[in-house]
Order: sequence, then C-alpha cells, then structure tokens
Amino acid sequence: MNTPRFGEKARAWLPLLPLLLLLAAAYWLNQQVQPLPQSQSQQRHDLDYVVENISATTLNLQGNPRFTLVAERLWHYPDDDTTHLQMPLLTSLYPDRPPTLTSARAGKISSKGDDVYLFDEVLVLRPAYGDVPEQRFATDYLHFVPDRDWAETDRAVLLTNQYSVIRAVGMELDNKARTARLLAHVRATHEPAAR
Repeated sequence: MNTPRFGEKARAWLPLLPLLLLLAAAYWLNQQVQPLPQSQSQQRHDLDYVVENISATTLNLQGNPRFTLVAERLWHYPDDDTTHLQMPLLTSLYPDRPPTLTSARAGKISSKGDDVYLFDEVLVLRPAYGDVPEQRFATDYLHFVPDRDWAETDRAVLLTNQYSVIRAVGMELDNKARTARLLAHVRATHEPAAR
C-alpha cells in the first residue's frame, strides 16, 4: 500500500490557500469596522460643533422677542445633548419694564433647552423700575428656567441695591413677579435714604 506523502497532500490544498487568506482578511477587516459596543460608545464625550460669538433670540407666542442669549463660545456634545457656554449673557425682555440681565463666566443648557445652569461669577441685574431701585444678585451658581423666568441657587448670595447689602445662602428668584426669596442665614445691612 502506497501512502501519499505530506508534500503531495499539501500540494492538493495549495489552490485553496489564497481563498483561505482572503476569508481571514475579510473577517479581520469586518471586525475593525464594527461600531463600538453600547457601553463604550456611551462613555465617549466628543464635540460635534462649536460656534464663536453667538447671539440668539427666543420669541414668545405672539412673535415678540422674549429672551436673548449672547456668548463668546458655544459647544455641543451629542452623547448627552448638552450645550456649553463661555461668558453667557441672558437678557429677559419685558414689554412694560426694563430687561433683566443675567451673566456668568460659564454655562450649560440642558438637552431640550428647558434649563440653563450658570457657573462662576453669576450676576443678575434688575434695573430700577418704578419706586424699586436697581437690584444686583451675585452668586457662583444659578439654575435658570427660561420658560418660567425663574431661577434658584443653594449657594451663597449677595444682594445689593443703593440702600442695602444682604447676604444669604440659597435663593429663589422670580423675575416675572420681581420677587426674591432668600432661604437661609440672611444677614442685612441697611442705610436709610437721605431726605
């Protein structure tokens, strides 16, 4: 009995070798182009756009300007759909009184634009109106809800006007009603108006 030698067997398989190499290369290439698993892709936090020197206006239901937003820089992350701001200035516009200005060094807008979070040197300026003097509210964090024209913070607040300096921790600010509710540790210094 004649047993074929190894070389003869290998020669019989030789025409199939390029096909096997091609299949191996196709499999490797397919593995390289597969999307990241869900858990890895959720961890990525990459920018999808950046806008410099932005100015935007929001209109009310009647088509009149309601808010304006000006910022030095705006950038967006698609994974959590948040928009970040550098040096934002929000202006709340009213038909019957001067606008309220809110500024900060940094900010973030939620995915649907319902919430604005302001950080670092936050200042709310309510101009004088009627017999109410100008009011300035300073804090390092403010959560602003544009649709309600309402804001809150749980941090230290400094309220100043021409007669008073008030310090507190925590505040609820209703710009529609022009009220401010100071929540805790309120200390005030008041100087009566000269007659």
